Amino acid sequence: MKILKFGGSSIANLERIKNVLSIVKNASADDQMAVVFSAFGGVTEDLLKCAHLAKENDMAYQALLLSLEKRHLQLVKELIPVRKQSVVLTFVKVRFNELEDLFNGIFLIKEFSPRTSDYVVSFGERISTYIMAEALRENEIDTHFLDAREVIRTNDRFGNAKVNFPTTNQLIYDYYSKNPGVLVVTGFVASTEKGETTTIGRSGSDYTAAIFAAALKADSLEIWTDVTGVMTADPRLVYSAITIPQLSYNEAMELSHFGAKVVFPATMQPAMKRKIPIYIKNTFQPEEKGTLICDKPENTKLIKGISSLNHISLLNVQGSGLVDVIGVSSRVFGALAKADINVVLISQASSEHSICIAIKSENSDLAREVLENEFHYEILAGEMDKVQIMPNMSVIAVVGENMKHHPGASGRLFQALGRNNINVSAVAQGSSELNISAVIKQSDLQKGLNALHEAFFLSDNKVLHVFLIGVGLIGKTLISMIQNQLNKLQEDYMLDIKIHGLANSRYMAFDEDGFDLSSIPVPSSEDLPMDLTVFLNTMNSMNFSNSVLVDCTASQDVADTYERVLASKVAIVTPNKKANSSSLENYKSLKKLSGQRNIKFLYETNVAAGLPVISTLQDLILSGDKVIKIEGVLSGSMNYIFSELSKGTPFSEVVTQAKEKGFTEPDPRDDLSGMDVARKILILGREAEQDLHFSDVSIQSMVPEDCQDIESVEAFLEKLKAHDPHFKSLVDEAKEKEETLRFMAVLENGKAEVGLKSVDKKHPFYSLEGSDNMILFTTERYHEFPMIIRGPGAGADVTAAGVFADIIRLGNYSR
Repeated sequence: MKILKFGGSSIANLERIKNVLSIVKNASADDQMAVVFSAFGGVTEDLLKCAHLAKENDMAYQALLLSLEKRHLQLVKELIPVRKQSVVLTFVKVRFNELEDLFNGIFLIKEFSPRTSDYVVSFGERISTYIMAEALRENEIDTHFLDAREVIRTNDRFGNAKVNFPTTNQLIYDYYSKNPGVLVVTGFVASTEKGETTTIGRSGSDYTAAIFAAALKADSLEIWTDVTGVMTADPRLVYSAITIPQLSYNEAMELSHFGAKVVFPATMQPAMKRKIPIYIKNTFQPEEKGTLICDKPENTKLIKGISSLNHISLLNVQGSGLVDVIGVSSRVFGALAKADINVVLISQASSEHSICIAIKSENSDLAREVLENEFHYEILAGEMDKVQIMPNMSVIAVVGENMKHHPGASGRLFQALGRNNINVSAVAQGSSELNISAVIKQSDLQKGLNALHEAFFLSDNKVLHVFLIGVGLIGKTLISMIQNQLNKLQEDYMLDIKIHGLANSRYMAFDEDGFDLSSIPVPSSEDLPMDLTVFLNTMNSMNFSNSVLVDCTASQDVADTYERVLASKVAIVTPNKKANSSSLENYKSLKKLSGQRNIKFLYETNVAAGLPVISTLQDLILSGDKVIKIEGVLSGSMNYIFSELSKGTPFSEVVTQAKEKGFTEPDPRDDLSGMDVARKILILGREAEQDLHFSDVSIQSMVPEDCQDIESVEAFLEKLKAHDPHFKSLVDEAKEKEETLRFMAVLENGKAEVGLKSVDKKHPFYSLEGSDNMILFTTERYHEFPMIIRGPGAGADVTAAGVFADIIRLGNYSR
């Protein structure tokens, strides 16, 4: 014997109904069974809407009721052959005539009581189930239509009636004994001993199915819905949520209490008492196994699922006068109970100084009023503070019976939340260790769910969620590198990288599941127009854990958003030097914010592309060393220019070659001005804990004065030819001294100089060639022989590699 239940979403239209008929037909081949149906999708809501319109004397209810009638009649015509339609059509028509009279009465007396409400909504199940019974009969299934009001007896608590199980069980058993085969039963509805129609509360059709399963001692109960079982987390908030294969009754009840909508505690109780297995199945994917809820599931995971409750407020009842006072808790909860306020979570310190209570936000003002009245004299005497309310909170809960057998579940929970800068305001855990609940800000809910889901279900792989601004040469190269290395990162380093946002200067695009890296699009006119505020808002609204903004631009506007990004608990990786070379106050503010929020701000590529310059300098400082002097050839383009110049090529021609090779900016004056090098030495000085301002950097520009204001680059390069003799003379002068020219930066004694210098053969810079960079750190430890870092310091490949390395570093930090 098996019981099947189909919800409103499963029978919302003709196509879905045909799918259900096929499922039932396949199931009926082997077993005797009962099938429970809800109202057709959306019908219950429309019936209630009709009633409320009628109560308000709004004639619009008539049009809505007529629309409902047409919908049901049309389904009859589509499901039942013409020669057999008359009986079914008459049944439907009579029911809607009754509804018309009922709504007219509501319209006239302007009253809609709970008793009337139960009667109104009962029509949904009564009509849908009768139609489904006849449709099944036409599919060669011998059915018996049963209005559950005939066999389920309740009290008269309309809207949420309590079942009289001894009477109900006997009535169901007697009915089935006389009518074996396939019962087709109305869900949700029941009746009192007096024959008054009642409904049995939230998820009532599921409850009906469980009642029949227990009464008939069924072998199984199948709840057919629109999802493939119970998920490890809400799939609307957690992109990687998966189906839980098996749950215990207790685990399912805990998950349902904290927001899992697939199955409710009342549904399970009758089946649970009989230890009847419950299967949660997907009507639209019947081949999937779904979730089995049973007495002793196969437990392999530390936890089974993560659920949450939104719109929660925390009430804090505290005061020195509460310590060691007997009866305080009784008064608190007694006062709340009298006001019909349900307590979701309780947390109390062992000092008894405070009691923290989570309730639904809609009850928070009433709860405060009730408690302050209860403790009026204690508050007046200063023995207790006024009740404090923290609104806009959520409860997040991890559930699993295996936690009691494995230490460390709490640690993993707090570690996952802490690494994502999510503060926990209250905690509750029962001695059964079945559930650990934490109260967090509602704005952190999605990030918290994803962080916990990754920690408990995807712990072998850390996922970084990337939002990339700047898909030019560096950005495209970075994407290609990630694609090429992704399998290796996943397999060898347990790191996954998903790109969810892309933007250039004109357009932006998003993909909540992550773009396909093999065919990642360049944002175009088919996407959204680029708006930096909208981009950041969208990134924040996705609210992924381990999110990172990658800025591959040179934009001041993007750099100006860094403080906002870090405040949003999103990490930053960037080669953009504008933020760290802006005012000293802004630089310090970003570093402080990054430290306070424990959100990484990585910018290795600010200086010397992919060379490990900044990280090396930070390690020196962190280990207690002190920088005395920094010397650097910090521009690959400038080093290329002056290396080639020493070979006898005219200056204007070398600059043109560097531009054509992509070593310089589109306008070479941006490099020749020395500003780029100045920013780099400024950043290195600040990283060496020197309070450098831009005014502390003197810059020798290589742009002749009469070339500075020329509009076009072509005209500039032409004008530059007139200065070739000057630069040749500089080369010749250096050669006479057996030296060579290097455009370099020197920082010493709190001041920095950027310009052209001549170095001899003993100097490490003498041997530099091409676009290489070299940095010398003279420190207290590396005093006689400076630390030298050398390598390519320009080009999209090495810069993108440096950005990629910072992203991977982020993955290691977040573990």
